Amino acid sequence: MYRQLVSKGRLAVCLIALALLLVLPFKQAAYAHAYSASYATLDLTQSQTRLTFAIDELSVIELAGGDTDNNKMLDQAEFEGIRDKFADVIKPQLTLKIGGQIQAMQQIQSIVLDREGDASKVLLTAIYPPVLASQNISLKDTLYQNDTKTNYVNLLTIHYGTQSSTAALSAENRSWAMQLTDADFAKLPPDLQSMPAAASQKASSATDAGKSVDSKVETDAISGWYSFFMLGIHHILGGYDHLLFLFSLLIARQTYKQYATMITAFTIAHSLTLTLTVLNIIAVPPSIVEPLIALSICYVAIDNMVRKSVSYRWLLTFLFGLIHGMGFADILKGMNIPKTELATDLISFNLGIETVQLIIVAIFIPLLYMMHRVKYARKIVISGSALALLLGGIWLVERVFET
Repeated sequence: MYRQLVSKGRLAVCLIALALLLVLPFKQAAYAHAYSASYATLDLTQSQTRLTFAIDELSVIELAGGDTDNNKMLDQAEFEGIRDKFADVIKPQLTLKIGGQIQAMQQIQSIVLDREGDASKVLLTAIYPPVLASQNISLKDTLYQNDTKTNYVNLLTIHYGTQSSTAALSAENRSWAMQLTDADFAKLPPDLQSMPAAASQKASSATDAGKSVDSKVETDAISGWYSFFMLGIHHILGGYDHLLFLFSLLIARQTYKQYATMITAFTIAHSLTLTLTVLNIIAVPPSIVEPLIALSICYVAIDNMVRKSVSYRWLLTFLFGLIHGMGFADILKGMNIPKTELATDLISFNLGIETVQLIIVAIFIPLLYMMHRVKYARKIVISGSALALLLGGIWLVERVFET
């Protein structure tokens, strides 16, 4: 009997330790700029290669300063003061190669502050030489590469000839490349044969910016969806509020059927609003979505604390899942994904999110079933939920006052 109690006690400790591994970064992330997104566009024409690089306002402040009144925004005067510094920071982080040769960002066409409410960005436009037949072009982004506290992604769109393509540069996958061949040019109509593109050519990501890339459709399709699949994985791992919400849902005692129904409801709900938001069918501003996500954590945590036995949680999860889906979609909204790739990119991104969720569920549920056999299981549930309530409350207050 003593050994059984010790064994169950160790199990409870292990479960709490596992939960803390998930939630310990939350307090730090509540005050830090945990996610930074940039949107790069490459326009390839017969006369030039144009790069437009847009990044969120808070990232600009982190990289170049300028927020003299500490309101987490840049007015025009503050922006003018750090314009050149911002350019100096960005130049060495974006490496563009044409034909294997590094092209210096010498001609900066413009750097402007684009004020759009909550979605304010700084846009830098640079001009490079054109890409010729049989040349490859690559872009490598090393921004925030040595910053372990910030999850960074560059959502890249490429326009070439009559075609468009996309890639998500994040984590270790920071390079994109496309190779042009004489055969590609031969397939173009006469009036477009001087354009560096082909109807059958698509962009692909590469592990090395200077590496020659196979332009086969099969290879390109795998590279394209895989970059968004990995983006979904990194996005959920960096979304501490979503993970804490999932933890709060799981920790309450439930049957396998209840768990399965709840997770299915959450998946359907957030997939629905993720898709509708990216398609611009619905548009709820982050100033409403983000506080509601924090509120969902608080509500589920309180529900765990006041009810020993939860019921109809799938319905609650579905309703809150609709809100979380809008939060998932926020990073993709600023990217004009081509219609031909929209379905693939959305499905891949969502599959990345689901993969992480299923792994967490697969790890937690067996441990939770063992934990609920321990004498002090109810106290563990209350303690874990109290921690979730505290962190969710901090985020709620912070996000309400930020708006």
